[in-house]
Amino acid sequence: MLNFDHHIRKENIRRYLLQCTLAGACVFILLIVLDAFTQTVLIAALGASAFIAFAVPLSLHSSPRHMIGGYLVGIVSGCTMSFLYTAIDLTSAFGASASMIVAGAFATSIAMFLMVVTRTEHPPAAALALGLVLNEWNLLTLAVVLGGVIGLSIIKRAILPLLMDLL
Repeated sequence: MLNFDHHIRKENIRRYLLQCTLAGACVFILLIVLDAFTQTVLIAALGASAFIAFAVPLSLHSSPRHMIGGYLVGIVSGCTMSFLYTAIDLTSAFGASASMIVAGAFATSIAMFLMVVTRTEHPPAAALALGLVLNEWNLLTLAVVLGGVIGLSIIKRAILPLLMDLL
């Protein structure tokens, strides 16, 4: 049986539709711009960030500090583990897949630890750290992803008076 949110009433349905449409429009624009420069798998975390920004815009985790700071931590963690994975060839000892899995797991846990310590918790940024280990990337990729989350934060901030927490 479907269980609908009790906040969905006639007076709120427009806000729900508006916020979900805005989130979709932001992701659409970001994908159009960003996909021209980088791999979609590395910017997929932006979809989850758009959900957080527009579904719970008043949440601490949708603030610019958490969104942008979390992505910076994810980039640092993912790049560090990607470099270590490449520099320390463990494929002969563990195999290529196993060593990549270990590096990806470490990138995720390091990102989580650093986000909690720096109070920049943003779960999609941990996915970015993992993606940087599992996929090829370059400096343009990092700039584009960071530009995307900054753009998302700016858009959310600009329309914040129109938004309400949907969860």
